[in-house]
Amino acid sequence: MAEELVLERCDLELEANGRDHHTIDLCQQRLVVRRGQPFRLTLHFEGRNYEASVDSLTFSAVTGPAPSKEAGTKARFPLSEAVEEGAWTASVVDQQDRALSLQLSSPAHAPIGLYRLSLEVSTGYQGSSFVLGHFTLLFNSWCPADAVYLDSDDERREYVLTQQGFIYQGSAKFIQSIPWNFGQFEDGILDICLMLLDVNPKFLKNGGRDCSRRGNPVYVGRVVSRMVNCNDDQGVLYGRWDNNYRDGVSPMFWIGSVDILRRWKNYGCQNVKYGQCWVFAAVACTVLRCLGIPTRVVTNYNSAHDQNSNLLIEYFRNEFGEIQGNKSEMIWNFHCWVESWMTRPDLQPGYEGWQAIDPTPQEKSEGTYCCGPVPVRAIKQGDLSTKYDAPFVFAEVNADVVDWIQQKDGSMHKSINRSLVVGLKISTKRVGRDEREDITHNYKYPEGSPEEREAFRKANHLNKLADKEESGVAMRIRVGQSMAMGSDFDVFAHITNNTTEDLTCRLLLCARTVSYNGVLGPECGTKDLLNLSLEAHSEKSIPLRILYEKYCDCLTESNLIKVRGLLVEQAANSYLLAERDIYLENPEIKIRVLGEPKQNRKLVAEVSLRNPLTMALEGCTFTVEGAGLTEEQKTVEIPHPVEGGQEAKVRVDLLPLHVGRHKLVVNFQSDKLKSVKGFRNVIIGPP
Repeated sequence: MAEELVLERCDLELEANGRDHHTIDLCQQRLVVRRGQPFRLTLHFEGRNYEASVDSLTFSAVTGPAPSKEAGTKARFPLSEAVEEGAWTASVVDQQDRALSLQLSSPAHAPIGLYRLSLEVSTGYQGSSFVLGHFTLLFNSWCPADAVYLDSDDERREYVLTQQGFIYQGSAKFIQSIPWNFGQFEDGILDICLMLLDVNPKFLKNGGRDCSRRGNPVYVGRVVSRMVNCNDDQGVLYGRWDNNYRDGVSPMFWIGSVDILRRWKNYGCQNVKYGQCWVFAAVACTVLRCLGIPTRVVTNYNSAHDQNSNLLIEYFRNEFGEIQGNKSEMIWNFHCWVESWMTRPDLQPGYEGWQAIDPTPQEKSEGTYCCGPVPVRAIKQGDLSTKYDAPFVFAEVNADVVDWIQQKDGSMHKSINRSLVVGLKISTKRVGRDEREDITHNYKYPEGSPEEREAFRKANHLNKLADKEESGVAMRIRVGQSMAMGSDFDVFAHITNNTTEDLTCRLLLCARTVSYNGVLGPECGTKDLLNLSLEAHSEKSIPLRILYEKYCDCLTESNLIKVRGLLVEQAANSYLLAERDIYLENPEIKIRVLGEPKQNRKLVAEVSLRNPLTMALEGCTFTVEGAGLTEEQKTVEIPHPVEGGQEAKVRVDLLPLHVGRHKLVVNFQSDKLKSVKGFRNVIIGPP
């Protein structure tokens, strides 16, 4: 009778599997593999090796708190030569001395998460079992049978593997790119992402069912959308928009997701203060990329927040054009969400591909603050019955705006406002390049096209289908070339009279600071011309001077000023409104890299910024981070004030751990100049 087969050890082949599964950064001390793709392991036996004629090997892989075969969270499978599609399999690759090299494969629809792998050995009547180890299974966009399969290698590299990127802010007329360190493969982040899934209310209610559904990226995307905000649960970020962030961190301060996710874990899953839309979206992007779902952050300019799904945002203004009353339905200067790539077997064909997921807590969906995933193509078609939350996302990019002006006698007059179009310049980072890509065409047909009208008909968007009133007088707000933070500058109301009559009008110009979500601050410039004469077929440009001393104390960290012009033609009782959001440019952060950038060799970054103001900056700090360049965020304070026109300069030590292209991301803070961002690409060579 053959002697018992005894396992000495199991080698999980971390390096080879990490390379094959694009998880090398995660496979330093553990096995992380992608589903639907074979991975290697080697069994080392004591005494003798495996003999197919006498030994029987059976493996088991289990995940979740209540593993079951029916739920897909428990699999038992024998060592076999037959490779079965869509099932867990194990087969022999090589056999030498007392070592048995095996190839194991998981189904492309298996639930993701942490698995325990064990082995049962039976020889005749003898049997024993061994725990081979644990591994983490991720979604696999390299596997054609996986629901998140992407057929472009460049896109997979960008949307799954790239650990840094840009988020677009500013205004539609001045798009500002903010560098961001996603850091999805940084130390401890995968564990935090799995913990995020394990504290979600659906897991706490029924852990076995929740884990069984983790094979579906639609389900996982929806859970992540819910868990990045903390409105209903132990989610990551607390949203705040009132410019009062003293008991936390200003949303504009963050430069990456890693610090936020680590704080959440270290606080014992208590929320991190504070987030706004791009922070929610960036953290969701980190989590989804880490789990293997291709994801990108997108920004929509002039984004509507439509609470009652009537696709209409109505502003009620007094005779001076000022908005009256507390307004919860707003047009945000910009709003960020994420798109994730997946199939939608739960929907009609054609709705696979990019799905919008919005983790910013705005409206409840099925009782909780989450939004999506909804196919971007369904938004374009105006198909609002599509799961999940199509009406809200459709309104974000398509709502109509109506301005009502209330006169002294209480009567309401509709104003013509040509300057505000909802859903402009929808932006994301271009694949493989530090540039913006405009993806508006994915959400909307060309304006005025028959396809656009058909989408509006399908969405029952009656307001957009109505003919617009035409006016012989037009007005728009124009600006100079560049408006730098700290400068005084002019803006202009440019008025065109295309009628055959001379007109006398009243022009009210007003500039106010504004938060990115449309909430107005104090005035920083006004002009009221009671009798402005406009000759027939003529143009006029009326300047409004905006002074730094007027805006310096009330500008929010968004650096935005809203300029509004109201042209009133009393004789015809007509009102013409024009608005423009102005972004004030921050000074440039300069970054020099000193030394030869090589793996595991100390490197120094010299970071500097010139004070653009005439007065001194106090409390100056530079904060830097970058996946593969720093293990954690580093902050350097400047102990003395930096006088007007002078340079703030510090040096930061870096220790690059990984070869390749990385981004060093920088934030500068001071008392009068806040949340200034900069970055530098650094290519690290082998040692």
